[in-house]
Amino acid sequence: MKLSAIAAALDVRLENGPLDTEITGLNGIDRAGPGELTFVSNPKYAAAAKTTRASAVIVSEDFPVIAAAMLRAKDPYLTFARALELFQAPTPYLPGVHPTAVVDPSAKIGPGAHIGPYVVIGEEVEIGSNAVLLAHVVIYRGVRIGNNFFAHAHSVVRENCRVGNNVLLQNGVIIGGDGFGFAKTAEGRWYKIPQPAPVVIEDDVEVQANSCIDRASVGETHIGRGVKVDNLVQVGHGSQVGADSLLCAQVGLAGSSDIGTQVILTGQVGVVGHVKVGDKAIVTPQSGVAHDIAPGALVSGAPAVDHRAWLKYSAILPRLPEIARAVRNKDKP
Repeated sequence: MKLSAIAAALDVRLENGPLDTEITGLNGIDRAGPGELTFVSNPKYAAAAKTTRASAVIVSEDFPVIAAAMLRAKDPYLTFARALELFQAPTPYLPGVHPTAVVDPSAKIGPGAHIGPYVVIGEEVEIGSNAVLLAHVVIYRGVRIGNNFFAHAHSVVRENCRVGNNVLLQNGVIIGGDGFGFAKTAEGRWYKIPQPAPVVIEDDVEVQANSCIDRASVGETHIGRGVKVDNLVQVGHGSQVGADSLLCAQVGLAGSSDIGTQVILTGQVGVVGHVKVGDKAIVTPQSGVAHDIAPGALVSGAPAVDHRAWLKYSAILPRLPEIARAVRNKDKP
């Protein structure tokens, strides 16, 4: 595409470059070459913009002038994401049902569906229009799914779960597996608690590879609109996740966790059951949430505390042996 056409499609301002520059692809700022478009959103890479070989760079509206052509945008990272879509056409999946698929006669599937090899769709299932179910996807009985559902190979939606519109399941996702609930008997054995209540997933949710969202014994496990779930995440039974929250890789929510809207739980965060994390809170990597977190808070550590306090703790930690020696020597006669 010509640079002028890209600028028009992205609704950004082109500066310091010929309109007819031909762009053939996109790349990172350190690897981009002539004919490629790149971006700068992290100040760490601002210096690299001065020496990049890219033909054009997406930058913020107040970024200093550089030799390369600039596309000035309010949000360079988001604009780069949209630019990628201009050069990457989605893989087409033609409507039809593969001969090896098993679809129960009672299932209702909307127009435009692509049902791949060895897919299994159970009794009384309802799926909206333009669904794509790739190889070995299994939809249990009684499931309700909206329009534009996309399920990659080996993902599973268990019985009676409800899934909204524009939901994407990556490979190996399990929606509605049994919650981890057991009661201890007088003999010290574990008695399984039934988990019949469904998982409810609202519109525009993506769940990435090998993540599990468990069903509950009572109520429901609820995932709000626009939530994004990374790889290897565990959402425990009866948990609630508010709209537009992010659960990054290896996050674990114990049963009945309550996660607010626009919360960010970064990698390997663990949340104790029945704890509430307030709206727009951020929990940094490997933190353990053992008590309620206030809306808008930034917390770190295990147990998680205010991030600034955690920074102080971290600075003191290497000096603990020295401090301990000083205290012991002070107490000596």
